[in-house]
Amino acid sequence: MDFLNKLFSGFSNDGTPSLLFHGAAGTVTGSMHLLRAGESVLALDCGLFQGRRAEAVERNKTFPIDPKRIDALLLSHAHIDHSGNIPQLVRKGFNGRVYCTPATGDLCEIMLADSAHIQEEDAEYWNRKRAKTPAEHIRPLYKVEDAHAAMKHFQQMPINQPFEAAEGVSVTFVEAGHILGSACVLVELHGEDTIRILYTGDMGRFNMPILRDPAEPLPEVDYLITECTYADRKHHNPTDMKERLVHVIQETVARGGKIVIPSFSVGRTQNVVHYLVRAIHEGLIEPLPIFVDSPLSTHATEVFQKHPECYDAEAREFWKNAGGGDLFGNHGLVTYVTEVAESKALNARNDSHVIVASSGMCEAGRILHHLKNTIWDEKNTICVVGFMAQHTLGRRIVERRKELKIFGRMYPLMARVEVMNGFSAHADQDDFIRLLSPIAPKLRGAFVVHGEGPQPAAMERILRDAGCQNVHAPNPGNTFTLDV
Repeated sequence: MDFLNKLFSGFSNDGTPSLLFHGAAGTVTGSMHLLRAGESVLALDCGLFQGRRAEAVERNKTFPIDPKRIDALLLSHAHIDHSGNIPQLVRKGFNGRVYCTPATGDLCEIMLADSAHIQEEDAEYWNRKRAKTPAEHIRPLYKVEDAHAAMKHFQQMPINQPFEAAEGVSVTFVEAGHILGSACVLVELHGEDTIRILYTGDMGRFNMPILRDPAEPLPEVDYLITECTYADRKHHNPTDMKERLVHVIQETVARGGKIVIPSFSVGRTQNVVHYLVRAIHEGLIEPLPIFVDSPLSTHATEVFQKHPECYDAEAREFWKNAGGGDLFGNHGLVTYVTEVAESKALNARNDSHVIVASSGMCEAGRILHHLKNTIWDEKNTICVVGFMAQHTLGRRIVERRKELKIFGRMYPLMARVEVMNGFSAHADQDDFIRLLSPIAPKLRGAFVVHGEGPQPAAMERILRDAGCQNVHAPNPGNTFTLDV
């Protein structure tokens, strides 16, 4: 019987291997899928759903089964939409181990605490400023102490080294090339016949700076669970992005202006800074002050420095020749700003300099102060190096609105705006074709997740064209048995 016709609600009672899809099914956030293997239940990721407040709270506080029933969690990488709900899972009774790579564990230690801190601040602000009665008060999904408690469940496992996650279940982390420590999760269910499942997490790109490329070839498996975030489009070449960034800085410095770069703290900031450091070392731009203004970015960069085993050959060579420190400009080329007073002082500078600050979509954080002080001057440049969602200040900058509201006041947008989409760390259509086509013909079935709109259909076409006809884009709550 075609496995796609075996859709049913809830796990099988006879221990038949099955998959239950919960988060990031039909969406691009809140990843969480469950695998039933014999008497064991394993979770694949446990991310926060990020969206409108009421919907996000409702989705994030609900799990598909009692967390006490989950025996182990297999974590693909540290991004909050894949890891951010682990503290709540633990608080609600999960008592198993969270398996991940060493770099993912170290990133989660800072990112989960940061996520908790933001939630506590948001709740405090809402209750003090927005709630009219105590009945309207909100609580954070979890607190900083919950994030610290969750870290006690983490167990770091080296990449490419099989380990037993549950009885009869072995797992191997395979290089994904998306962010530091990111991995595809290879799960093998051992019995009369072994069933092999590959969960991609988020796939990375080829020829990006710092990190190794995604594993090639990927292991042959029976079932595939794949993201499809950019399956319907192609990115610009990352090499071109470095050249464009250099050109923009040269032009802005010649005008006597400043360069402000809104950037996500983990992955994107390190890539941008590394490009700048390399450009200075190669003599493409004259040394100029570069500031990374974000405590989280600073701590994340420290984690990057701690894990050279994740670097590609080019980055390892640069790291070795620079004495292990200058990959991110730590020998004086880049200043990492953590204190609020230091951040405020940057706005008084009149020289040409670069500020890389979070948040990536310009919705909160220190970037707002820097934009407020730069967008009204045509000498300055705002470099957009990431996707800007609708209804965000970042999107309005990309659209080059004549006026922008920051902290309740309108400012004219006179600075130049340069949009550089090639910095994305997600695989695009060509990457997916290259990675998945070799394994597609032998797949018994494939499941497309972490996508919305035209993206799942684009991935279905890629897989079917490559020889896999049993492809499905599950909805939340859909459960499938796996043929032995």
